[in-house]
Amino acid sequence: MRRHELTDEAWVLIEPLPAPGRMGRTMRDRRQVVNGILWKLSTGAAWRDLPEHYGPWKTVYERFRLWSADGTWDRLPAHVQQHSDAVGAVDWTIVCVDSTTVRAQQHAAGAPKQGQDWPGEALGRPRGGLTSKIHLACDGQGRPLAFTLTGGNVNDCTQFEPVMDRIRINGPGPGRPRTRPGRVAADKGDSARKIRAYLRRRGIACTIPERIDQINGRLRRGESLCRLDRTAYRRRNTVERCFSRLKQNPALATRYDKRARHYQAEVTLACLTLWLP
Repeated sequence: MRRHELTDEAWVLIEPLPAPGRMGRTMRDRRQVVNGILWKLSTGAAWRDLPEHYGPWKTVYERFRLWSADGTWDRLPAHVQQHSDAVGAVDWTIVCVDSTTVRAQQHAAGAPKQGQDWPGEALGRPRGGLTSKIHLACDGQGRPLAFTLTGGNVNDCTQFEPVMDRIRINGPGPGRPRTRPGRVAADKGDSARKIRAYLRRRGIACTIPERIDQINGRLRRGESLCRLDRTAYRRRNTVERCFSRLKQNPALATRYDKRARHYQAEVTLACLTLWLP
C-alpha cells in the first residue's frame, strides 16, 4: 500500500458511499479509483499522467467528475464525522475559523460561462493575482468541520456565518444534528458587531480580538472593551496547522482546476483524509 492510498480500516468506513460506475464495476474497482484520485490530489499531476495500476485515466476522471456532481464527496466527510462524533472523537470545546488564499495557475482561468455554479468560478484578482480563498472551521484538534470556497478578493467576515451554518454532525439516532460548539475563536478579520451578535443568539462564547479602530471607537463613546480569553485564543493556531496539513497536497496548495466544483471536491477530499484512520 502506498503512502497516499486508503488503509483497509479507512476503506471499510467509506466503502458503502461511492456509487458504482455505470457499467457495474466491482467494489475493488471503486477503491482503486478512489486511490487514483488521492494520487492526483497528493501529486498535483495531470490526469493523463495517472499510473497504469489505477486503471485508465479517463475512467478515474469520469468517476471524479460524476461524484463531484452527485454530492458523493460531500457525503463522505459527513459520514466520517458522524462516526467520529459517536465515539467522542470530535472536540466541541472550541471551533477555530480562518481563511487561506490559494494561488491559481494561469490555466485555471477561462472556464466556459455555461454551467458555472460559482460566480466567476470562485476566482478573484486581488493584488497578488488570480487566487481562490478557502474559509474553514476546524474543531479543537485541528480537523476540518466545514468550509466555503470563494474568490481571493472576498472578505473573511462575509463567510463567517455561512461556514458556521455548515457545521452539522448528525447523531446515531433520530434528533437534531449537532451544530454549536462551546466557543469560537477567530482573528481580527472577523471582528464585527454582526458576527458577535450572531454568536450571542446561538449561545456560543466568542474569542475574537477587536481591531484598533473598534477599540478607539469604544473608548471615545465611553464603552467597555470586549473581554478576550487569551488562554482560549492561543488555541486558534489549530486552524493554521490544519491549513498547513491540507496544503501538503500540491493539487490543493495551487489551484489547477477551471471548475470550482472540481476544486471544491479536491478540498473536500483533503479534509476527509484528516479524519480517516
